[in-house]
Amino acid sequence: MGFVVTADGSNTLYHAEVGEHYHSKHGALQESKHVFVHSGLAYYVQQECVDMVAILEVGFGTGLNFLQSADYACREGLKLRYCGVEAYPLAADVVFATGYDNYVDGRIWNGFKNGYKDAWEDAVRLNADVEWRIVHQKILDFKCDQLFDVVYFDAFAAIHQPEMWTDETLAHICQFLKVGGVFVTYAITGNLKRSMKALGFKIEKAPGALGKREMLRAVKL
Repeated sequence: MGFVVTADGSNTLYHAEVGEHYHSKHGALQESKHVFVHSGLAYYVQQECVDMVAILEVGFGTGLNFLQSADYACREGLKLRYCGVEAYPLAADVVFATGYDNYVDGRIWNGFKNGYKDAWEDAVRLNADVEWRIVHQKILDFKCDQLFDVVYFDAFAAIHQPEMWTDETLAHICQFLKVGGVFVTYAITGNLKRSMKALGFKIEKAPGALGKREMLRAVKL
């Protein structure tokens, strides 16, 4: 597993066993901002006019989506509750070597580094407005009594990780999303659209990140 510089200058990791990068080779940072923060978090806030958002991320990976979400929340004066689910966690020294400290406020990065190990045990505070935790489980084993406003679905592509894109897996994830909640992912396929419609979602073909014409955004009805 080694670092790869993507087209926007930000790093990603290549997972040799899976055969895929953690982020888009067209730009790790731009994909995170466009697909998840802009099309997911910011879209939900604008639609619902809220000042507190709960996010469930499937595939915490390098932590880039969390860092960008925390940075956005702090700049916008939002309270954020964030839960990442990750079956195969990365070691702290790998995560801290990503260079993602260049893309967020230094206080957020320091809070991330200081809390990374503890966040695997329980929810921790990044600061007064951001609470986060990482759950070391396969997604089908994940259970939670609380519901979320936004789901970031950032699993590896279906060609490499087909079990993550099945009807069973999607149904399990979406039970944790509130009515009116938003599900976003970088991909859009016929099978995915049919699955989400069958689960009671309104489907939108949103503009994709660089390198992809479209992405899926779905609202739970």
